[in-house]
Amino acid sequence: MKAISKQTRSIKPAEVEKKWHIIDAEGLVVGRLASIIANILRGKHKPSYTPHVDCGDHVIVINADKVRFTGNKADKKVYYKHTGHPGGIKETTPTKVLEGRFPERVLEKAVFRMIPRGPLGRDQMRALHLYSGTEHPHDGQSPQVLDVASMNRKNKVTV
Repeated sequence: MKAISKQTRSIKPAEVEKKWHIIDAEGLVVGRLASIIANILRGKHKPSYTPHVDCGDHVIVINADKVRFTGNKADKKVYYKHTGHPGGIKETTPTKVLEGRFPERVLEKAVFRMIPRGPLGRDQMRALHLYSGTEHPHDGQSPQVLDVASMNRKNKVTV
């Protein structure tokens, strides 16, 4: 009698099926939303997850300018960047970024820092589409609506 073999099957890039999801970010906490988005972009919500293959889905986020921070983080948190010149360190707060020209960068940077570095991470980040309003040009892909607001930390994301 032959024993049943338990093998983990790695998915190939040609076998990946990418879906489209849409999330309304109005009133959601930045870090919690970013972790959900990062898991969907990486494909960790799928049973066929393979770490070295881009098996994640596309995510459309609308109202990215209406995200919120808990506590005093909106004013006390500091983002740093360096211009490359001596003494060229610059700092800003999330409130200034959200009121500025590109408010969706707060959520973009939060997700970017949760994705692995390198070519695979850059491919996964290309599947993230952020919009500060309610309009988006991806209606042709017929995205599924994800209700992230009703999920709490104990529930897993079921897509």
